[in-house]
Amino acid sequence: MIRISKRLARHLRHDPAALGLTLAPDGWVDVETLLRALRAHGFAITRGQLDEVVETNNKRRFAFDETGTRIRASQGHSVTVDLGLPDAIPPAVLYHGTVPKFLDAIFHEGLRPMNRHAVHLSATTDTARTVAARHGKPVILRVDATAMAAAGHKFQVSANGVWLTATVPPSYLTRLA
Repeated sequence: MIRISKRLARHLRHDPAALGLTLAPDGWVDVETLLRALRAHGFAITRGQLDEVVETNNKRRFAFDETGTRIRASQGHSVTVDLGLPDAIPPAVLYHGTVPKFLDAIFHEGLRPMNRHAVHLSATTDTARTVAARHGKPVILRVDATAMAAAGHKFQVSANGVWLTATVPPSYLTRLA
């Protein structure tokens, strides 16, 4: 399941063209088209396996549309998509997990989306720590989301609970751990 999830993330977030896929402007692709493309590129999976990955992925990285005939990544795209997420009022505090080597740049430039379309923030320190731990010893940053929202920064929340914003200036950041 992990191997399937990683392959889906690659093609639904970053490189659909490698499979000959074109994502709709809102990120959706037809499930049968995806399965055929994967099969044609030597990575055959069944609809049942796809369903299992979508249903059991602990980060809920993928979602089916209401008909179950289309699939997309919930967030994290480096290709241009408009997920159509409405603006949302964030909780007072959000968190971002990182590693020590990025701290100087973050406290100088703030959090930037880098190769993605938005900065990803977590609602809990545990989630932020888990995200950061994939890259080394985690450092948790506290984001003053209330002050950001009051200053006009916009937030959205993805289908899997990841908070998204264009950037986080350094003045809204505090190191926790």
